[in-house]
Amino acid sequence: MSKRKKVDSKEVGLELGLVLGRYFLKTDDLHYGYWPEDLEADVVNFPKAQKNYSDFIFSHIPDDVHRILDVGSGSGNFAKRLIEKKYLVDCVSPSKYLTNQIREKLGDSANIFPCIYEEVQTDERYDLILFSESFQYIKIKEALDKSLSLLNNKGYVLICDFFKTDTEGKSPLGGGHSLSKFQEILSQFSFEEIENIDITKETAPTIQILDDFLSKVGFPFRDMLSRYFQSNYSGFTKFLNWKFKDRFEKIDRVYFSGSMNSGAFRKYKSYRLFLYRKK
Repeated sequence: MSKRKKVDSKEVGLELGLVLGRYFLKTDDLHYGYWPEDLEADVVNFPKAQKNYSDFIFSHIPDDVHRILDVGSGSGNFAKRLIEKKYLVDCVSPSKYLTNQIREKLGDSANIFPCIYEEVQTDERYDLILFSESFQYIKIKEALDKSLSLLNNKGYVLICDFFKTDTEGKSPLGGGHSLSKFQEILSQFSFEEIENIDITKETAPTIQILDDFLSKVGFPFRDMLSRYFQSNYSGFTKFLNWKFKDRFEKIDRVYFSGSMNSGAFRKYKSYRLFLYRKK
């Protein structure tokens, strides 16, 4: 009997994010928001901030780009906007659920690779490969190697994602490649840097909104659920607390300690837009 493949927690997180975003925020986007100084960091402004983020990326796509490979396409919302702007777009989507969302949204207007980026097989060559908050999920060297093989001569790689800084201490926020390691590995590849823009300040309010949600909704909900199970299923609750002690402690430390906030994000993360051209 073949071994059953485990469900990736990151994949589940993206799918859950889409469901919650659709219900509470009326948005299909799965990325951070871009918050200029004149936009209040309030949950009601989140769809606007996400549109700002998309517009920011659009403004940095070079004029000579026509065919784009969108790596980690989420629900296909950004790819849809690219197609509406007359770009030729292919999508990479390893999540079966999100791939179905993309197919429903785009129909036959885009080719979809339902696999991880490293496994993409195609004879197409692209003017630009886009990583919008998807670069962090791929090993650096493998991502750059694959991109070189899929790009036209003098094609571009555009990365908009957060990275870990070398700040001392333990970050309460997970995710992201080391920025210094990324730049060290990148120097071994034939890419020319065109743009390097730090947007940490403009994206950090997204984390503050998440922290507010957890403190005002998540924490009370967890507390009520815990009281219910302890009152009605005390033996089972004790077993769960013993069996998953370390995991529960980590969840409390990361999500309910108040340490996951915009200040910690600005300290331990660096959100960048990088644009590189193949030499």
